Amino acid sequence: MENTQKSENLTVSVIIPAFNRAWCLETALRSVWGQTFRNFEVIVVDDGSTDSTPILMHQFPQVRVHRWEDNRGVSAARNRGIQMARGQWICFLDSDDQWVENKLQVQVDWMQVHPECLACYTDEIWIRNGVRVNPKNKHRKYSGDIFRQCLPLCIISPSSIMMRASVLEAIGRFDTDLAACEDYDLWLRLASRYPVDFIPEKLIIKTGGHADQLSQKYRGMDRFRVYALEKILKQDYLSPQQSVWVLEALVEKCSILHTGYSNRGKHEEAYIYEQAAEQYRRMRDRKGNEARGIQPIEKEMLLHALED
Repeated sequence: MENTQKSENLTVSVIIPAFNRAWCLETALRSVWGQTFRNFEVIVVDDGSTDSTPILMHQFPQVRVHRWEDNRGVSAARNRGIQMARGQWICFLDSDDQWVENKLQVQVDWMQVHPECLACYTDEIWIRNGVRVNPKNKHRKYSGDIFRQCLPLCIISPSSIMMRASVLEAIGRFDTDLAACEDYDLWLRLASRYPVDFIPEKLIIKTGGHADQLSQKYRGMDRFRVYALEKILKQDYLSPQQSVWVLEALVEKCSILHTGYSNRGKHEEAYIYEQAAEQYRRMRDRKGNEARGIQPIEKEMLLHALED
């Protein structure tokens, strides 16, 4: 049985979910072992891989490995890693990403200099199909109270976050009912309650374009974001202003989904989102009277579902 007791001397727990990612997992692991900061543990949750991942892990005896025989999804895998973690701070690393060698050191230093900080994230380098690409303006990063900026899309990469383990005890873990956008859901819960510091250094390398990415697997990703927004709207700790922002996002995303389904001839789904958009529009208007001077989220920030 795994020892899940927190250690006062262990600073960071690094959690890596992996499903049939032997082709890139070794590179991810070596980027962790190449860190200048050394006081960490690495937890790999093998989510039912049928490739050579179990064989690969024999090359890393220092890694704590949990393996499931069946595939349970990235949320369940990360949650298992959180359960096993013994560090004071939690970091995630996607198996197809890499860390720059001073990633952990920079974040640990930041957290120690800013003891009030509960979570911080970093800038990133993007590689798509082997070519470096520049993020668009919609991917701009923010610091502090970033809840409003988290509503259009996920601006925090899981591989870039460092958070105190106690934060996850307060906000809950990843939602296993979400097939995608599970990180978006968690960051909404995080940012709605706590400031999140941004460190403007490119300390992670994100790779994309491969077929097994969730963003490639699922169309209409705003379906999952609507689910997450509906969840957060029901939280009693949201301020009137935060509620208006969430309702604005729901109106925009349901309208986008209505248009998308209509264009594909899926009229039943289109009708559902058309009605949902109207419902949230009425709720927004009522809430808007309670929150003076609130400007809606810029529409261009919410149209990302129609891009690419």
